[in-house]
Amino acid sequence: MTATRTTPLPLELGPNLIDHYYRGGDRIAKLRGIRTTSDHQPEEWLAATVSRHGEETIGLARTTGGDLLRDLVAADHAAWVGPDHAAARDRSDLGILVKLLDPRTRLPVHVHPDRAFATSHLDCPYGKTEAWFILDAEPGCAVYLGWKADVDPDELARRREAQDSEWMLSRMNRLEVSPGMAVLVPAGQVHAIDAGIFLAEVQEPTDFSIVLEWSITTSTRDQSHLGIGFDAVMPAVSTSRLDPARLDFAALLDTSRPDGLVRLSDLALRGEAEVDLMPAAAAAYFTLRHAAPEADARIPVTAGFAVVLVLSGSGSITGTDGATVGVSAGNVFAVPHAFGDWTVSGDVHLLIAGPGVGWPATLRNADGTGVDGTDAAGTAT
Repeated sequence: MTATRTTPLPLELGPNLIDHYYRGGDRIAKLRGIRTTSDHQPEEWLAATVSRHGEETIGLARTTGGDLLRDLVAADHAAWVGPDHAAARDRSDLGILVKLLDPRTRLPVHVHPDRAFATSHLDCPYGKTEAWFILDAEPGCAVYLGWKADVDPDELARRREAQDSEWMLSRMNRLEVSPGMAVLVPAGQVHAIDAGIFLAEVQEPTDFSIVLEWSITTSTRDQSHLGIGFDAVMPAVSTSRLDPARLDFAALLDTSRPDGLVRLSDLALRGEAEVDLMPAAAAAYFTLRHAAPEADARIPVTAGFAVVLVLSGSGSITGTDGATVGVSAGNVFAVPHAFGDWTVSGDVHLLIAGPGVGWPATLRNADGTGVDGTDAAGTAT
């Protein structure tokens, strides 16, 4: 008699392209080995258990068998995130959202709220700190992040109402990007992305955006302030200078710099251990690592929920009990905590994303209690 397996295996996820107002998606299709149905599918949401803002199901990921990942996670949350981290507030919460973005149109100047604002105004313990990991970029392409000098709030409001794109972009830090670069985007900071950049985005699991430049989108002014009005939402937008030194080349080289927002990695390198791709400050919100084993090596990965994107090659991921799942270029997997510690082997390059260090104990409700069932002092209730 064959024993029934009780430890859950990593689940392969099907295509989850998002129709959007902006063009793009050809590089997503090439990487994933799939077809787009229009030239306006520039995003794919990977292992998403949250939907687009204001929508019921758009954005939710499905397994290749057609099951909603959200439902599978909710049915056995502890198996997915670990018995010590099963958040009480939302049994489908995985603590992270991963996307592929492939814009062929510049994305607008916009901002995401932080956790404090989201908790008090949007009834959500998550804001939307995010990070971009550059997979490909046409020469000269750049991202824009933060103001180069303090901006007067009243002047910003006037320029927003006038939809003065040139004024906004000219006052923002501009950073040319290249493959292997990670850029951390703290909540509250204005940002925009040039056309021609292909990236993996890791972020807090929300879809909250305050759009300051709606005129280059199909949205209206009334769809750009999270439904609470610009007077209420603008305090979430920083008008303070973001020190350009946090984006300079020295920050790229000093990976331990606590205030640095950029990091540069070489995805061609192989080794015997994972490589952290994120600036140090990202760890409170999410993790992103690269695994590319040397010949005959096995790279160990500690148990915990993970989103795996196979960038190239083929290989396998193997649990401590010997259960093995084959992986190849373009595959996306959701790996449950209950799979245990695992290893990566083969001629393969993987991105491995997970929730932030200490999650979900770092999340608070509006009354100060923890979403994991602790009180305001962190004691279990």
